[in-house]
Amino acid sequence: MLMLTGVSLLGVLAALAVATLLMVVGGLFMIVIEVLPWLVLAVVAVWLYRALFHRDNRVAGGAPSPKIQ
Repeated sequence: MLMLTGVSLLGVLAALAVATLLMVVGGLFMIVIEVLPWLVLAVVAVWLYRALFHRDNRVAGGAPSPKIQ
């Protein structure tokens, strides 16, 4: 039936391969967009933890502390 329309089986298979590739790339892109808020939340949580609970060993003024031998 496809021969009567001028569309070959090779053309149909090529279109199917291109459509599959586009759908896979689009699906991966949507997964990234869906996970992005959780990634931002994790980055903010780590930033807050380091800002509030991390002990700083530097001396006031930013100079490195002397090493004890």
